Amino acid sequence: MIRIHVLDTGAVHVSPYVPYDSNGVGKMKLMGITVPSNQWVWLPVMSYLIEHPNGLVLVDTGWDRRISPSGEFDKHTQRIVLGSKMLARVNQGMLPEGKAIDEQLLKLGFSARDLDYVVITHLDCDHVSGIPQVAHAKHILVSDDEMQAALSGTTTNRIRYQSSLWRDVPLTLYQWNSDRGPFNRSYDLFGDHSVELINLPGHSNGLVAVKITNNEGKYVLLTSDAAYSQKSWREMILPGIFTNRNDQLKSLRWIREESLAPNCLASLSTHDPDVEPHVIEF
Repeated sequence: MIRIHVLDTGAVHVSPYVPYDSNGVGKMKLMGITVPSNQWVWLPVMSYLIEHPNGLVLVDTGWDRRISPSGEFDKHTQRIVLGSKMLARVNQGMLPEGKAIDEQLLKLGFSARDLDYVVITHLDCDHVSGIPQVAHAKHILVSDDEMQAALSGTTTNRIRYQSSLWRDVPLTLYQWNSDRGPFNRSYDLFGDHSVELINLPGHSNGLVAVKITNNEGKYVLLTSDAAYSQKSWREMILPGIFTNRNDQLKSLRWIREESLAPNCLASLSTHDPDVEPHVIEF
């Protein structure tokens, strides 16, 4: 049996064009500079703990407790932790008490040392900033493509990716070892196709979705930010932040196809406001 814990690891306050922006409104609206504050939206930040016969796997880490030390939105502290005033403005994070990933692991009877793998789907701050809380995991995985993009030094990437968030944590960079997905680039975690990290570029170069499949071929798909919600792939609405629109569209089409397939038990996105914490067993 496989058990997936869907965990609420905080919230992020963003311009409404970040999750849904097929028309390409431009950077000013994406950053919320020309968008009234009452139009900004709070979205959940989900992480996933997978109890698998081959090991214990955490997908993403949510926010770091340091950005929200009292459990409330703290603009000053967040700017310090994220290392960029602009990044802290675009991605306003909040982490209620008891929601940090180490706090939730403890409630489930685990510690970071019990984790065989931590999979970072991509290096945006709301997915990776909690990584110090699981620094003692056995392996912390980031795709080599994602790290190369994060260190590329472009103006946008210097704001978007803050290496200080993971600098003191030992990471394992991996290259694709299988050919699943729309770009024929994937990483077979256990060598049996039961947990596959499938490259879905577009939002970021090395972003991966995680596909968890049981012995009967039934699966759960964790889309990360290649789709912000079920609404994204049902209505084919692209997220606003992208590195390549064509790749982003191809990735979203693949998510739609996989999500509508008969063997798909659930298709979950990190920021879907309609998803509540729950447990999937299959």
